[in-house]
Amino acid sequence: MVVIHYTAMASAAAACDTLCNPETQVSAHYLIAQDGTVMSLVPEDLRAWHAGAGRWGGITDVNSHSIGIELANDGTSPFAAPLMDALEDLLRAIMQRWDIRPERVIGHSDMAPQRKIDPGPRFDWRRLALQGLAVWPDAAQADPADFAPAMRAFGYTATDDPDLLLQCFRLRFRPWARGALDSTDAGLIAALARRFPVDAGGQAA
Repeated sequence: MVVIHYTAMASAAAACDTLCNPETQVSAHYLIAQDGTVMSLVPEDLRAWHAGAGRWGGITDVNSHSIGIELANDGTSPFAAPLMDALEDLLRAIMQRWDIRPERVIGHSDMAPQRKIDPGPRFDWRRLALQGLAVWPDAAQADPADFAPAMRAFGYTATDDPDLLLQCFRLRFRPWARGALDSTDAGLIAALARRFPVDAGGQAA
């Protein structure tokens, strides 16, 4: 799978220095600068230290099962247009090379909601989904009681905390939503779980 991150640093150069410094014990396969420059830092067939502790479906060692892409962004600003264009091209090529399905492109916050919020509420997941590079839910309604089981069925297995589940779901799919869990939250994730369930090994069913 592919895990998307933001750097939360002032510049791509600073991020590159950090990602290439063995003492930091963090790395990624790719870093994309604001101007769209793509830096290949770790070969795709080697393990990079980008994900850390977390889980997606049945996968607990995400680093060994994913390609990590860092986006030069401070965490609060819009993602630059050249960066997004470059990300789309890179994702398309990676997904073709490794036969990765759109539902297997996730954010760092999806697999580590206790620790991470990147790529954050300003990242345009729907833009990627419209090009077949990620997934986006169809409008639907469901019983809020079905929310947690549907989250697990889709792949959110890193936490059982209901508040954290809602937070990480909305961060990606409803960043504008406020208030308690509702039937729209439940309906959206139920629609995703029906279309893109994971099996016990974290693979698309």
